[in-house]
Amino acid sequence: MTPPSLKRSDLLCFSHLRWNFVYQRPQHLMSRFARERRVFYFEEPVYDAPSQYNEIFDDPATGVCVVTPHITSDTKNSIEPLRHLLQIFMASMNIEDHVAWYYTPLSLQFSDHLKPELVVYDCMDELSLFKFAPPALKDWEQKLFNKADLVFTGGMHLYEAKKKFHNNIHGVPSGIDVNHFIQARQLVQDPPDQVTIPHPRIGFYGVVDERFNIELLISVADQKKAWHFIVIGPTAKIDPATLPKAPNIHFIGMRDYKELPAYLAGWDVAMMPFELNEATKFISPTKTPEFLAAGKPVVSTSIHDVVHPYGDKKLVSIADTPAEFIAAIEQYLSTERSKNWIKDVDDLLKTMSWNDIWVRMNDLMNKTVNLKTLKHENKSQTYV
Repeated sequence: MTPPSLKRSDLLCFSHLRWNFVYQRPQHLMSRFARERRVFYFEEPVYDAPSQYNEIFDDPATGVCVVTPHITSDTKNSIEPLRHLLQIFMASMNIEDHVAWYYTPLSLQFSDHLKPELVVYDCMDELSLFKFAPPALKDWEQKLFNKADLVFTGGMHLYEAKKKFHNNIHGVPSGIDVNHFIQARQLVQDPPDQVTIPHPRIGFYGVVDERFNIELLISVADQKKAWHFIVIGPTAKIDPATLPKAPNIHFIGMRDYKELPAYLAGWDVAMMPFELNEATKFISPTKTPEFLAAGKPVVSTSIHDVVHPYGDKKLVSIADTPAEFIAAIEQYLSTERSKNWIKDVDDLLKTMSWNDIWVRMNDLMNKTVNLKTLKHENKSQTYV
């Protein structure tokens, strides 16, 4: 389904996340925008080149053009090489009328000269609270708030924290590709690297970083040696050598988005052992509805956007201590999910389609452009 658009302007997306990293909000949205317009996904630079250049990759699956600037290491603290590479790229692609879409405010440093029809800030996380966040990030975010025509937040808790900074801001929690994850309810063939792991299996997928509560996992696994804990995903900002090596904890590594339902199908319970720290204060994990769509019961620590609405609706069990985590998992292992539970899950998921979210965002973009045009026309008439 293609939402109506005022124009098929190009979309230039600036992101702190690699396109071929974990498949999440930027990939879901940009791949849908690429159905109706050219989309260019400008990644953060790589400082590895003897001379600067743009690495360009056209993703055949989505139609998104991914741009990775390569910069010399001696210019790491300069924005001019990035500004130059951006200008070269835009000229080579004949990018004129365009939307500038930001996931990271830091990209404004080298793109503040652009004159887009619309500036969108999709604030999916509170990046300033993440480990190793640059001190300048907050200042650049304020500049982006001042420049943006439209702001989205990736969760409602984040919306409450940010709404005072902009007069056209909307809480838009991430959605789900239901048809993709619901496959797990019927799949019976285990992936080769999971088939030998005994049941019961308690699984997680996602980035293993400062937000993942390693100590909670270790404690639960040590107390329940007959349970097996499966963790799928890359590590970031932590040393992989520090990961626990217990015989009932299995770090499988990163797997393709397409493969996730097959792994999910073989789990008995899904877990989300997030730390309760600054980095998780405003997160809204997309894996919550994905686990539920797969028909898996979920145990999570008390992340605000998991407690509300999933915990409130009794669709997810909330547990913060090892004892609470164990009790919640034991309850799920000993109790069959009712038909009412599945129905309640499916009723909620019907309201969370990525397509519907994309249409809503596109509609808000169109309304904002219309309003800008009207204001410009009224201003022009004032001076006639």
